[in-house]
Amino acid sequence: MDEVLTVRRWRRYGADRLYVTHETGARVGSVDLQSGEVVADDPVLEARVRRAAQAYLRSDVPELVLPVTSELASLDALEGLGTGLEAWLGDVRDGARSDHGLRGSPLGVRLERLADDGWETVHDVPLGRQGSVIEHLLVGPGGIWTVSERRHPGSRVRVAARTMHVDGRAVTYLRDARLEAARVQGLLQSVGCAGVHVRAALVVTGDLERDAHHPPQDALVVARHEVPNVFRRMHPHVDAARVKAIAGLARRRTTWAR
Repeated sequence: MDEVLTVRRWRRYGADRLYVTHETGARVGSVDLQSGEVVADDPVLEARVRRAAQAYLRSDVPELVLPVTSELASLDALEGLGTGLEAWLGDVRDGARSDHGLRGSPLGVRLERLADDGWETVHDVPLGRQGSVIEHLLVGPGGIWTVSERRHPGSRVRVAARTMHVDGRAVTYLRDARLEAARVQGLLQSVGCAGVHVRAALVVTGDLERDAHHPPQDALVVARHEVPNVFRRMHPHVDAARVKAIAGLARRRTTWAR
């Protein structure tokens, strides 16, 4: 019977790590996605930690469960192609990603492409002292947006005015996104950004179906492939100086520590 490992991503307080655990719950090791440091509880298991992390980074799931002797062994042939863990982490060490790990996520990379269009992106925005994190805050000509991703590859995701369902099951993504946007708006206003309006954007991986007659209220729901063009097409109503000023405040931790 194959040994099973679980890989989970942990993002809190500006940290971004992968944790690899055994099916018994015992920790096998971790990978710091910012510094590239690989830590194995037993040095003999370091290669296993690296391969498990590589398998996770090549997938599109929030948590990966994999048998050691099949998926991990099959990665040996990939290690010389520059597509493994070292190549992914090399971008971190070379400064291609920000101090926060989400800049290097597939969605974060897409949002960064908006820089030439006058948009600024702040990643891993820490709200308050309870560990809440906004994945991305996008500030640009088309306004201020909290941007978060929900991954359901292979599932049917249906969204209407105030409801969202995944394979027929109701989820609270829309409500949560609106609450996040409202909280960000309040905090920005409290530090002097008078009159700002923050809206929520949900980026969905899955078979997205939108109700054309009853679109979501006060939120944008799009598929990942629609980013970044959906923001480029927005009517510009925020000038460049204001974009810079708001983004500057958004990058200060003191703005969110309330």
